[in-house]
Amino acid sequence: MTHTPGAVVLCATCGVEHVEPSGTCAICADERQWVPADGQRWSSLRELREAGHRVVIEELEAGLHGVTVEPSVGIGQQAHLVVTPQGSVLWDVPPFIDRAAVDRIRSFGPVLAITASHPHMFGVQSAWSHALEQVPILVCEPLLEWVQRPDAAITPWSGRHELAPGLVLHELGGHFQGSSVLHWAAGAGGAGVLLTSDTIHGNPDGRTVTFLRSYPNRIPLSAAVVARLAATLADLRFERLYDNFGRGPKRDAAPAVQRSAERYIGWVRGDFDELT
Repeated sequence: MTHTPGAVVLCATCGVEHVEPSGTCAICADERQWVPADGQRWSSLRELREAGHRVVIEELEAGLHGVTVEPSVGIGQQAHLVVTPQGSVLWDVPPFIDRAAVDRIRSFGPVLAITASHPHMFGVQSAWSHALEQVPILVCEPLLEWVQRPDAAITPWSGRHELAPGLVLHELGGHFQGSSVLHWAAGAGGAGVLLTSDTIHGNPDGRTVTFLRSYPNRIPLSAAVVARLAATLADLRFERLYDNFGRGPKRDAAPAVQRSAERYIGWVRGDFDELT
């Protein structure tokens, strides 16, 4: 691709913005992601715009919207916009941006922050921040080294970070050191919603979840790590769970996470080896 200085370029495989299209994307070179067999590919917001890509925003339930890009870009994640009386939060940033989507998001009121669960979901976070008047980009401290396009709007956090009353980021780790989830206590009519991205991934049955270091490369986490994640979530109340594709239990999600963790731990610990 021809690079115009100052243009927003992104890795075509993961969709994360970079300063310039050179070398190999460090995020994709890591064992949790992948570089295409025919080598590194780059794209840009301009190229995507000219190719007809657009952002689609769809209400999933009261106060929660799914944000996707059509046609799909990079990993193809479903970002989420949580709207509260205090303002909104854009979670798992899309790898594309357009004026119609910015205007739609602004129509819901002030944007409190942009944040992502882990580096695969950074998308074009600085472009979104600039379009939304330098909204803070919250990056969990262990993930700062993965930022490929530094920006003054980037603000570190760690542990637990309350964005608005009842809307809280929790650092869990697992998939990445610093992988996080977003708990929205008022979601699902007050029953609670947990946005988990790849930190906890929904299974196709819609009733269980799983935990991995790498999803495309099928690298597991240890029993001890999954036990730690489950224990950290044990006190959170949430009826529904949405991963970075909108999947996950939409009923009794909190006990489903605990049961899924117990099943996973049993298998990696060797409790069921006689069945293999």
